[in-house]
Amino acid sequence: MQWLRSLVFTTLLFLDTFLFALLVVLAVPFGLAGRHRVARTWAWLNLSLLRWLCRLDYVVEGREHLPTDGAHISYWKHSSTWETLAQMLIFPPQCWVLKREILWIPLIGWGVAAMHPIAINRGAGHRAVNQVVEQGAARLKEGLWILLFPEGTRTRVGENRKYGLSGALLASRTGAKLVPVAHDAGTYWGRRGLLKRAGTIRVVIGPPIETLGRDPRELNEEAKAWIDTTVSRLNTGATSSA
Repeated sequence: MQWLRSLVFTTLLFLDTFLFALLVVLAVPFGLAGRHRVARTWAWLNLSLLRWLCRLDYVVEGREHLPTDGAHISYWKHSSTWETLAQMLIFPPQCWVLKREILWIPLIGWGVAAMHPIAINRGAGHRAVNQVVEQGAARLKEGLWILLFPEGTRTRVGENRKYGLSGALLASRTGAKLVPVAHDAGTYWGRRGLLKRAGTIRVVIGPPIETLGRDPRELNEEAKAWIDTTVSRLNTGATSSA
C-alpha cells in the first residue's frame, strides 16, 4: 500500500510542478515577491499531499537560530527531493545555486529562471566559483538568502562528500553568516527513490557561523563537522524507530 501511495504522490508532484512552473512565469509582472508566493504555495501543497497520502510529516528544531538581521547563506544536506520543497517554507525567500542544465528543461526551467537562481556550469572550475561569489553578493544585497548544497549533488544516507568552496568564499567576502541545516529526509525519501516511508522527518537548524574575513576552508570544516555529526545522529534515530 505504501508503494501505491508513493506512486500516486509522485505522479501528482510531477503534474503540479509543471502547472506551478507556468504560474510562476505568469507571475513575473507581480515581481519576485509574487513569484515566491507561488513557489511557496507549490511547496505547501506537495508537503500537504505527502503528509496525507504517504503519512510523512516533518518537524523543525532550532528556528531560533535563524538570523533576523538580513539575508544570509544556508548550507543544506542534499539527500532527497524533499528538502527542495521544505526549504521554501522553513526559510525566508532564497536564491538557489544550481546546475545550469535545469534551466534547459521546458517550462520548469522557465519557472526556475524566473526565481533569480545562480545557475552554474559545474565543469567550469574557478569560473563557476567566481559566478557564485559575484552573483551571490548581488542577491544578498537584494535581500535574498542563498541556498547551497555544498556537496554539489544528492548523496546516499551515510555518504559524505567534500564541500565546494564557493559558498564559504562568498560568506567570507560579504560577512553573510553560514547557517547549517541537517535533516534525515534521506531515510524516508531516498535519493532517486520512489518509496516514501511513513514517519516524521526531523530538520535541525544549527547556530549561525560568523564568517567575515575567515578562511573559507575553515568555514567549510566547521559547517561540515556540525552537519555530518547531526545528520548521523538523526539517521540513527530514524533507522532505530522504523
